[in-house]
Amino acid sequence: MAKVPAAAVAAGGLIGGYGVARWTKKRQLGGVVLAAAGALTVAYVAAFAGSHPLAKKVGAWPSVFGVAGAVALASWAVADRRA
Repeated sequence: MAKVPAAAVAAGGLIGGYGVARWTKKRQLGGVVLAAAGALTVAYVAAFAGSHPLAKKVGAWPSVFGVAGAVALASWAVADRRA
């Protein structure tokens, strides 16, 4: 069975969580997606908190993609690099 890289799960969780919250207009559902994919919890919390002020400067989706990329990189460095 193929192993899914943690970086992909981490980035996908942030992008998916934001998308679910935005499209359903239910922030709690977005939180469920974030929690389900929550690799590297500290990085997730920092990215989630940092995405809000960043979104005011660059827009919502660019902010989400930016922090998702940062979390994916951190996840790769911690979990996937050794594989």
